[in-house]
Amino acid sequence: MSRHKLGIAAAAALLLALAWVWPEGERPPASATTATEPTASASPAPASEGDGEAGDTAEPEAPASSAAESDAPASDPATSSTPSPAPSDPPPPVAEPAANTYDGPLGTRNHTGDDRVALTFDDGPSPEWTPKVLDMLREQGVKATFCLIGAYAEAYPELVADIAREGHTLCNHSWFHEFDLGKQSEEEIRSNLQRTNDAITKAAPGAEVKYFRHAGGQWTDRAIAVAADMGMESLHWTVDPSDWDNRTTEAEIRDHVLDRSGPGAIVLLHDGASNQKDMCGALESIFAEFSRRGYTYTAL
Repeated sequence: MSRHKLGIAAAAALLLALAWVWPEGERPPASATTATEPTASASPAPASEGDGEAGDTAEPEAPASSAAESDAPASDPATSSTPSPAPSDPPPPVAEPAANTYDGPLGTRNHTGDDRVALTFDDGPSPEWTPKVLDMLREQGVKATFCLIGAYAEAYPELVADIAREGHTLCNHSWFHEFDLGKQSEEEIRSNLQRTNDAITKAAPGAEVKYFRHAGGQWTDRAIAVAADMGMESLHWTVDPSDWDNRTTEAEIRDHVLDRSGPGAIVLLHDGASNQKDMCGALESIFAEFSRRGYTYTAL
């Protein structure tokens, strides 16, 4: 009996030993399963995910896109999370101060007094060119100032009437463009200017002659005073492109006017001299550029 018990005990011990060393089958280790399982989005997990040991308190690395953004300077508008405001349009040109309105020689007027520009045409009327200038002004809807020579106003009264009828301002430019008028006596100056005004108003009854412009800008206190006594303001200019000179090209006239003109400018041009073809060609470009700048016009 004791021998039988001993045999049973030995058999049980052998079975226990075999159970201890036998493998668990073909299942892969748990660590291998974790390493190869795709994420729910079927995209690779971040490189830092699972790299640390359990209990590691190091903060995870930022995604690559965040790291790239953090490398840029904080002030760089291209990488800022808050969109920068759109750049505003440049401010409109500032009008000439009123104090500069009479900045011409001897206090003559050489600015309009506000942000409008004024085109002035001297030495007409001309039967060849004044009608062309009037057509161009009409097409643009622009009113201008015409400084008329008395002898020509007397010779071409219909042109003076056309100028006045279309709403342009009239200006006295002496009887026959006398450069030395201001050096003459008060009586001679007054007689010259009155004769010119008479020719203008005869051609355009009821028209007002608001301004006087001395030939060549050869101003004197005496001429200014006589004109003022006759109710005329002495009108100079801001810009003179020398369009009266045959040697001045169309491009030179255009560039000079555009380079020197700003808000409040009074531009000197000629509808009666010797270079009207180039002046009219330049005037088309001047209108286009002034329109682009947003300038408006005044007839003074």
